[in-house]
Amino acid sequence: MRKLGFFGLTIPEAYGGLGLTMEEEVLVVFELGWASPAFRSLIGTNNGIGSLGLILDGTEEQKRRYLPRMASGELIASFALTEPEAGSDAASLRCSAVRDGDDYVLNGTKRFITNAPHAGLFTVFARTRGEGAAGISAFLVDAGSAGLSLGKPDRKMGQRGAHTCDVILDHCRAPASALLGGVEGLGFKTAMRTLDRGRLHIAAMCVGAAQRLIHEALTYALERRQFGQPIANFQLVQAMLADSRAESYAARCMVIDAARRRDSGANVSTEASCSKLFASEMVGRVADRAVQIFGGAGYMADYPVERFYRDVRLYRLYEGTSQIQQLVIARNLIREATA
Repeated sequence: MRKLGFFGLTIPEAYGGLGLTMEEEVLVVFELGWASPAFRSLIGTNNGIGSLGLILDGTEEQKRRYLPRMASGELIASFALTEPEAGSDAASLRCSAVRDGDDYVLNGTKRFITNAPHAGLFTVFARTRGEGAAGISAFLVDAGSAGLSLGKPDRKMGQRGAHTCDVILDHCRAPASALLGGVEGLGFKTAMRTLDRGRLHIAAMCVGAAQRLIHEALTYALERRQFGQPIANFQLVQAMLADSRAESYAARCMVIDAARRRDSGANVSTEASCSKLFASEMVGRVADRAVQIFGGAGYMADYPVERFYRDVRLYRLYEGTSQIQQLVIARNLIREATA
């Protein structure tokens, strides 16, 4: 994957990446989703939440220091926002960063951090002042920094190939030059802008996984015989296949439309949340139908639908739960109506 440039799919060409547009990225991600929801985790974070904040708001010196190494796959990036008491309510995070001479001293714990066991660089969100979103800043913290340590590997229901764990900051010192963009208070805005793209990436993963599940279910339905004929001949099985195909097609169209809008420079906060909400809920239904078509065999680890069934459940939870997507969509609608 390094040789093919996958670690730098979306990193600008000026920094050694391929510089794909959002539309081009989702077309690649459809294929990665077909392969394995966990398989893309390592490169997905490098191309999305791991690097986008740096691309959007980093100083030129910060970009030149890190982005070429990310694009080559030499440096694995990680996005450290979630905390034990700050998940959906990211603005309430408690990790602190206190200025001490030429350094900042960071204290706190980050939870469920993707790629943490492999990461060489963490974008850490910490509170530099006050309460709420305005007091949050972002820091580029090297994995070897004194005071930074990792918790035990998380034991998850699915996506076991996507490695996560806690990131513990105990009087971790980061130089002032590690402050993303060189400006305090920019962190929450950076995180939210980053997640818009990340949500489209996840929605595309859901589409790819759904297409794979439909393929597996259809192949099995054509081969499996009951009552003297393939079960694909039975209308109730056909109904499950048809619903899955229709919903996955709708999700694919949503993702591509939102990607094109983003590439045109439009604000796609609503469209990204719509895509992530619909696609993540859709792939859950498709996975459930696939297991149903396989019957008892679908509950066995001998077939890939069992793994996909567990893997895709996560999509309704991370990078904004389905309920958070509903809130974002509704708030944007109300804001637009009352503007």
